[in-house]
Amino acid sequence: MPEALPQVRLKIERRSNHPWIFQKMVEKPATKLPGGCVVDILDRTGQWVGRGLYNGHSRITLRVLTVDANEAVDAAFFERRLNRAIELRRQWLQLDAVTDAYRLVHSEGDGLSGLVIDRFGNTLVLEFFAFGMYRFRPVIQDLLAQHFPGCQFYWFAEEHVQKQESFDCRPPEPPPPSVIVEHGVRFRIAPGSKHKTGFFLDQRDNRLTLASFCKDKRVLDLCCNTGGFAVYAKAKGGADEVVGIDLDEQVIELAKQNANLNQARVRFVQADLFAWLRDVLPTGQRFDIVVLDPSKQTRDREEIDYALKRYLDMNRLALQAVAPGGLFLTCSCTGLIGEETFIDTVRRAAWQASRVVQVIKLSGAGPDHPFAIHAQEGRYLKAVWCRVE
Repeated sequence: MPEALPQVRLKIERRSNHPWIFQKMVEKPATKLPGGCVVDILDRTGQWVGRGLYNGHSRITLRVLTVDANEAVDAAFFERRLNRAIELRRQWLQLDAVTDAYRLVHSEGDGLSGLVIDRFGNTLVLEFFAFGMYRFRPVIQDLLAQHFPGCQFYWFAEEHVQKQESFDCRPPEPPPPSVIVEHGVRFRIAPGSKHKTGFFLDQRDNRLTLASFCKDKRVLDLCCNTGGFAVYAKAKGGADEVVGIDLDEQVIELAKQNANLNQARVRFVQADLFAWLRDVLPTGQRFDIVVLDPSKQTRDREEIDYALKRYLDMNRLALQAVAPGGLFLTCSCTGLIGEETFIDTVRRAAWQASRVVQVIKLSGAGPDHPFAIHAQEGRYLKAVWCRVE
């Protein structure tokens, strides 16, 4: 049996298997417990319902890690969960055959709420969303080093997470930039830059699909970031002309380096997409393929209406840049906005732009970003593939 742990009681009967239990549902413990400690969870009737991480400062006060009363949350627990996560990527998905960069752990999707791990070649990047997970960092790193001998680690937590979770995460010196390979396409990544890892692994499959449409086409990549879609379109897809637009000077510089790494001629422009499109559309320029993949628009429920208005405005303008009969790929990585709501926003944008849109495919993040069926917050990326008349 696991050793005796502090007990935390709920104000409710537990009628859900979602790993998050919010502050308003939790009784304040009689004695103050340290943030991030492992506790046993009892429901209102006193029945044991799970074991997990406690943080009285956080809105997500409890993160349930196991509902097996005989399973301790210790090094052996993390070994089992990490082994299972790594087996999915390496044995089942066989990702090592196509890339040396993929998501190793996707939080609730891998039964490790509050932890994300990305692999970039020899560098493993750990991102923490929970103080309790951060406290297990040495254990997690020791276990990972067994699977990836000689790897180097970088870890961090975003400022808003540290504030919400009330902990201090001090990242080490960032490792030097390195090059990863994905389906034969090379990208320079820089963990620790202001753009987290500097690369979005979740779009890997969508990049490859897009490339399959690009032969001899004119392609416009809006919010191109470090050039993922744009470089694939030229280097893998054989596009005739590719233009990438992003407001951020730093990512445009990285995008140019990525194009050079692949001997791909891409024109990258540092510009606000609204201003750039308003200048270009009156000239009659149109593109066979337009990609719109903006950054997350909000993480605050109070700002969802504002975020939807941004998506509406961006999609309305972008749709006008698509040549008749062309392809439009529009994405949203805002987890608070569901697929149905996002599709409805694209519908309204099409109506306002006087375009007829035929949806040919819906997709999301690659399978190395699994989501738990009982915690669908992990299903954040929406990609809508449209033919536009």
